[in-house]
Amino acid sequence: MCEIRLLSSLAKVFPNHAPPARHEKEWLSGLKGETVSFQLAYRVKESGYMWGRLQIDAPEGITATVRRVRYMPGYIHSRYKTDDGYLSTQDGLYPDLLEPCDTHRLPLLPGPWYALWIDLHIGKNANPGGFSFPITVSDETDKLLVTKEIRLTVFPAELPSLDIFRTHWLHVDCLAQYYNVEVFSERHWEIIENFITYGVQHGMNTFLTPIHTPPLDTAVGGERLTTQLLDITLEGEVYSFNFDKLERWVQLCQRAGVQYYEMAHLFTQWGAKHAPKIMGMKNGECTRLFGWETDATGAEYTQYLTQMLPQFTAKLQSLGIADKAIFHISDEPYAENLEAYTAAREIVLPYLKGYRIVDALANYDFYKKGIVSIPIPAVNHIEPFLQGNVPELWCYYCCSQSYKVTNHFFMQPSYRLRILGILMYKFNIAGFLHWGYNFYNSVHSVYPIDPYVVTDADGAFPSGDAFIVYPGKDGKPLASLRLMVAQEAFNDYRALRLLEEKIGRDKVLALIEEDLAQPLAFDCFPQREEYLLDLRLRVNQLLQ
Repeated sequence: MCEIRLLSSLAKVFPNHAPPARHEKEWLSGLKGETVSFQLAYRVKESGYMWGRLQIDAPEGITATVRRVRYMPGYIHSRYKTDDGYLSTQDGLYPDLLEPCDTHRLPLLPGPWYALWIDLHIGKNANPGGFSFPITVSDETDKLLVTKEIRLTVFPAELPSLDIFRTHWLHVDCLAQYYNVEVFSERHWEIIENFITYGVQHGMNTFLTPIHTPPLDTAVGGERLTTQLLDITLEGEVYSFNFDKLERWVQLCQRAGVQYYEMAHLFTQWGAKHAPKIMGMKNGECTRLFGWETDATGAEYTQYLTQMLPQFTAKLQSLGIADKAIFHISDEPYAENLEAYTAAREIVLPYLKGYRIVDALANYDFYKKGIVSIPIPAVNHIEPFLQGNVPELWCYYCCSQSYKVTNHFFMQPSYRLRILGILMYKFNIAGFLHWGYNFYNSVHSVYPIDPYVVTDADGAFPSGDAFIVYPGKDGKPLASLRLMVAQEAFNDYRALRLLEEKIGRDKVLALIEEDLAQPLAFDCFPQREEYLLDLRLRVNQLLQ
């Protein structure tokens, strides 16, 4: 006997725990151009089968994709403060990797629960209306074992494009290391394009651009594999630049549908005290021109910046992306770094007038004193920025946002991630940043890791913090469950924006908080998936 249960995309199925029937959602809805996801959990109660076959007879204009949910090792170190909203804080296996599967060879072995992730891609030309269609499981002789009916409503509105920034930092050095290819070889370029295209397909519109090796999560005195788009030559005190790789990068991004380009930080992380690693030709040899030994505000690096930035921004203009460029000074400066950060910013500011300069930080003083024009506070430090009505405010989360706030760790329920879209709408957040699209290194990038075995940067971060895609065997990324839920979160945001055009922002805000005991906040939101599922259904209905 085979038993199946249909579950929302927000459920997490574990092998030895029956999914609660009360969470079954057999009625789905979406807008044209949207991907609607759900899960099928199944188990075999008696022996006798080896392989099964799954069939979904989706209506015209709707394409079904099936992937198997795989369990990955998950950890969270005790130094991270947690709350009672976690599924567990114990080391163990957690559902995360979404692996392509052969729907004609499903394992039908007795005992554990298996989970399948099913996407329904609603084409822009799909007919609106309500549809019912079967999902069946048969044995290898085509004997029907069990069937369920899927009910999907397609609403006539089309999901609009995302009107805010969304970036998850791409680490191209990790791609070269994992796939063992030379940096910026033809194969490396192919892999980079695969990962960027996949990110765009899942809702990202902004990508980190390594004009020099990004000075991110690098041990002081250490260095990451060189990934530098600018070819630099130093003759005497004059720097010259070849932008061929940058041009190729922009062309690649344009093919993929990237809208915005984040330039690698101009100074080192955690204080802006040093120059990033920058390589160049000097006396006929490729050498390190700048690095940890270089004072951030010293004459040597200042001279470089005053020559590089005018030529670089002129190139952005000629490429037609100057208005799509984003600059960073230094990532995550602390209060004690305010003076150093200010001095570094003052060097580059005359050459970046009119450009967006944004940085992730926690201290409101950086904005209050006019040192950061567009701050990106962490979600657990955002309240002073909200109270200050900061325009164009972004937000971010990483490992430290572990207590009460939204995040996407393995051991957290999926609604804790999906609420992000609703929160960003309510608080008019202009951009979202997450540092780890594909960080496959140990902490501080001391050595590379295998993300199928090590999911926590080798003990440093909660599992799920460092990456949201896995490296597939063919040089293409594989999705995580968290990637898909994040896509749903930003789809919620897009749907709310569309509804605002129809009924006005005040009514949308009232809808979001209707019947809630407390107003939504980044650290206060309903601890249940039904809130999100029901809200999105009501939004779709109102759009009709």
